[in-house]
Order: sequence, then structure tokens, then C-alpha cells
Amino acid sequence: MYKFLLANRYLRTRYIALASIVSVTLGVATMIVVNSVMSGFSSQMKDRIHAILSDVMIETTSTDGTDDPRKLMAEVDRLVGGYVEAMTPTVEIYGMVSFDWAGQTVYRPVTIVGIDPQGKNQVSPFAPYMLSRQEILEDGEVVRAPLRSLSEPLDWELTQEAQDSRKEWIEWEQFKEQFDHQYGDNSEPSLLPPTDSGIQQAVALQPISGVEVADPFLQTSGTESSDGFSVDTAPPAIGEYVDPFENQTKDENYDSTAPLFGRVYIGAGLVSFPYKDKATGKTHIMYMVKPGQDVNLTTIKTGKPEPANFKATVTDVFKSGMSEYDANLVYCNLEQLQLARGMLFSENPTDPTKGLDWRNGAVTSLQIKLKNYNDAGAVVRKLRSGLDPEKGTFQVRTWEEKQGPLLEAVAMESAILNVLLFLIITVAGFGILAIFYMIVVEKTRDIGILKALGASSRGVMVIFLSYGLSLGIVGSGVGVIMGLLFVRYINEIEKVLSMMTGRKVFDEAIYYFREIPTVVDPFTVAWVAIGAMIIAVLASVLPARRAAKLHPVQALRYE
Repeated sequence: MYKFLLANRYLRTRYIALASIVSVTLGVATMIVVNSVMSGFSSQMKDRIHAILSDVMIETTSTDGTDDPRKLMAEVDRLVGGYVEAMTPTVEIYGMVSFDWAGQTVYRPVTIVGIDPQGKNQVSPFAPYMLSRQEILEDGEVVRAPLRSLSEPLDWELTQEAQDSRKEWIEWEQFKEQFDHQYGDNSEPSLLPPTDSGIQQAVALQPISGVEVADPFLQTSGTESSDGFSVDTAPPAIGEYVDPFENQTKDENYDSTAPLFGRVYIGAGLVSFPYKDKATGKTHIMYMVKPGQDVNLTTIKTGKPEPANFKATVTDVFKSGMSEYDANLVYCNLEQLQLARGMLFSENPTDPTKGLDWRNGAVTSLQIKLKNYNDAGAVVRKLRSGLDPEKGTFQVRTWEEKQGPLLEAVAMESAILNVLLFLIITVAGFGILAIFYMIVVEKTRDIGILKALGASSRGVMVIFLSYGLSLGIVGSGVGVIMGLLFVRYINEIEKVLSMMTGRKVFDEAIYYFREIPTVVDPFTVAWVAIGAMIIAVLASVLPARRAAKLHPVQALRYE
């Protein structure tokens, strides 16, 4: 009993040991906080990657794809149908997207992925990353509520906001076309798209030097323009397509504001960038293309390296938070991409877009969602061995295998960071070692008296080992509490630090997170606390052995 009484007295009266307790506390708390934040980032990253990729992917090695997706899906169902919950085909090909902004044409290299939206949403949680289904935040404030519910099916339809934006954009494009025709292509009425009154503002522009400016919407009667065109038109109604330079008749039901057959979801990183308002100091997001506007897409046809060009209407912007995807991917309706690449042929000569079915065309990959992802290894093995190589060369991988280098890099970074942080606790252990050696020297006469009164060497050793264990328990216990509290209120702490420093410590415009993500793993917390206690005990072993070896007579004669 005397062993524990002395160890407890040393813990309460030897304030020099407080330095060791603080060192252990800070080391444990730091490891818990860093591990929780790293786990949060890793978990969020995996969720976002998984939202883009399905559990298992079957990809053709040729960009021409396999010309019979029905047979491929039937073969997959025969081999692993019991494991499969859903599957959907896609066409994936490199390409280029271009659009006009600020008087210039912007080009972006992209990966174009042809999808069936409902099928894609069945194999991976794709819908929540559509911008129309998210709150829009700027500097932590909600500036726009979601336009669609997450329960709504994923499709290619425009929201009401996108329809209004498209009407305004079409009106602006029509005005620019008429303006360029009358005054020449080198004249630019405005660099930026108009506001609601943009057309009226543009009409009121200053005259171009040397050119008499007339309102291009004024009705003329039998007048001949300088370029030889006879213009006999009434002023066009807003939203109504009228070509004043050619006698073309349009269908009575023709709607110029209707979206094109080609529809796309475009990555936020391709069409937006953050900027800071100098007046308010707030960070805003500038979108160069909005839902409802058209973009140009260019890729290659199958069989031969000929360009395939088509226009498509942006129906939504997706923002996964992974710059690798947001700044690279454009999702297109599958039939349009098949048609443009020559992978699907229309039987309607008057309107090639009518009656198309992707099942009659070629696809380059098949994405599969499993009932239980733990079966992924068995599914991949069966597909690799069971798919007929005569029907094409396929590459079968899980989403983790496809993103293996990235996931391995994150795991390696986390492991190295843990080793470096654990050195903090190791330093605390050396502090305990030095303090205990000092205590042994200071208490040499006390140790001699204990041994003279009958204390064994083992008992003296237990005193110092218990003292070291007590330091470890107190230090790690307080460290766990501090670490968990810091993780719980980490976003509130970030806001306070941002106010104190005058700048955002965690900028959501950079990290694509609304708040700092954290995941507390009980196993990690436990091994960090136990590891700190073990280091404290090990650091006290050498001083305890030295105290145990002291001879009573020599100890009493000390000094």
C-alpha cells in the first residue's frame, strides 16, 4: 500500500512533473485533432469519388467501345447477377468544351461522359452534387436555397430559373447577331451578358465612329442596307426568333428558347472561379456559363480520327468538391454523344434526334452498383475470368482500384503525419525520464530510509513505475478530453481565429467544404491514449531500476 501512497503524494506535490503532464496532454490532444480532421477529409474525399464512380466498372480498352451493350449487360447478369443491385452504360471520351465569355471564346480540355441520368443516379449518389439541389453559400451565408428537392428524379429538364436565364441569353444572342450584321463583326456591343434591361442598354450605345447608328429593331419598309440585303420586317417580339436577313419560314410551333437535344451537366471548375469583392471583402463565385446557356463540344468519331462537333444546353452544374472531377468532367445525354461519334445511327432522315435508343448503339463502359460492397473482390474475379475476350477486351476494376494512387497517397500522408506527431509524445517521455532521474537523485536518502525500514527493491521500483503510470493516465486523460472538445467545436474556433486574424482560416472557396470535416474514430483515440501511457511507463523504467539498486547504507551516507 505504501507504494501507491508515495506515488500519489509525488504526483500531488512534485509540481515539476506538471511539465511532463502538459507535454503528454498536448501530444495526445494534437494527435486526436489531427487524426479526426485527416479522417474527415479522407472520408469526404472517398464519398465524393464514390459519387462519381460506381462500385465496379467494366471498361473497354478501345474508345470505339462495344457495339452491343444489351449482350454485355446480359452476360454480366449471368455471371454476377445475384450481387448486382443496378447497372448503367456510359460512353467516356476526351474532348473540348468552348463557350463565349467577356467577348472571348474560352476553351477547356475535358472528359465527356455520356450517361442516362436516372441510371447514373442508381449506381452512385450523383444527384446531391447538382448545384440546383444545393444551397449556395458565400462567406458562410446562404444566398440561394436549393431549386430542386433531392427526392426529385434526376433528368435533363431545366429549372424555372434556368429557363428564364435561357430566354434572356437567347435574346442577347439574337441582338448581337443583328448588331454584328448591321455594323460588322468587329463591333462588340458589350463584353458581358446583359442584365434584365441589357438589350435596352445595348441599343442606347454610343455611335460607332464614322457609322450612323439606327435602332436595329425599328420597322423598315423596302429599304436596302449597305450590304445589299433587303430588310422588310416588323420589330421582333421579345423571345421570338426572327432572322431579318433571310426569308426563312419557321414552324408556327417553333420555340427558339427551347433547349437543344444535346444536354449536359458541366463541372463547376470549368465554368466558375472565385473572386473577392474589394468593396465588401467578401468572396463570391463568378459563373461564366449558367444553366440554360449553350456550349460547344468537340470530340472524335469512332473508327477514324475525325472531329465530331455538336452544341448542347447546360441543364445543371455539378460540384462534387473534387477539383479533379469538377474541372474536368462534362456529363452529356448518352444518345447525343453516341450520335455525334457515330456510335448510334438514326433511322429518321427528317429529324435524326427522334426515336433514339442508346441500347442500339455502342458504349465504352458499364458501371455496376453492388448489393454489398464487401463482395466486390469476388465480383471482379468472376467478371475478369468470365467475360468472353472474343466480344472485346475489358478492364474490370473497383472504384478504389481506379483511384488507387490517390487513395494510397492520402493513406501514406496520414501514416507519416501520425509518426511525426507521435514524436511529440516521445519527447514528453524523455522529459519524464529526465525528471525521474532528478527525483531519484533528490530522494536518495528517502529511498535508503525506506529500504532500511524493510522496503524491497521491487517495492521501490513499483513506486516510480506507478508514478510514471499516473503521469501517463492523467496526461492522456486530460489530452483526450481537450482533443475531443477541440474537434467538437473546431468550426467555432475557426470562426474566432478568422475574426482575430482578419482572414478566413478555412476558406470554403478553396477547400470546397462548408465546414471543417471531422470523423472521430474511437479505436484511434484509444490507441493514442494507451500509447501515451505506455511511453510514460517506459520512460520511468530506468530511473526506477536505479532507485531499486541503491544500497541502504550508501543511500543513507549520500551527501
